[in-house]
Amino acid sequence: MKKKLTCAASLLIGAAVLFAAEGEGGTSGAPSALAAFTAGSAKYFAAAIAVGISCLAGGIAVGRIGAAAMGAISENAELAGKAIPYVGLAEGICLWGFLVALLMIIL
Repeated sequence: MKKKLTCAASLLIGAAVLFAAEGEGGTSGAPSALAAFTAGSAKYFAAAIAVGISCLAGGIAVGRIGAAAMGAISENAELAGKAIPYVGLAEGICLWGFLVALLMIIL
């Protein structure tokens, strides 16, 4: 898990460095990429990050909870009604990310 987190953090930092370096270069008078990155476009970028991270987290959670639930159900079939709602709760993470993104865009 630490390897995935380190990889994601390094990608974000690398993208930020490249984006900043592109904005500092040249005095040609052409608008830089950072100048075009206004507050209006920042909210769309933030909404995309909110949905992306929540869907990744929801997918990881559903995978782990679903595997544990299927293992429990294979041992005791009576646990099916108690295990399946937890998978639905993990899927709710994606919905919350979508709602946060929607509120960011609307407001």
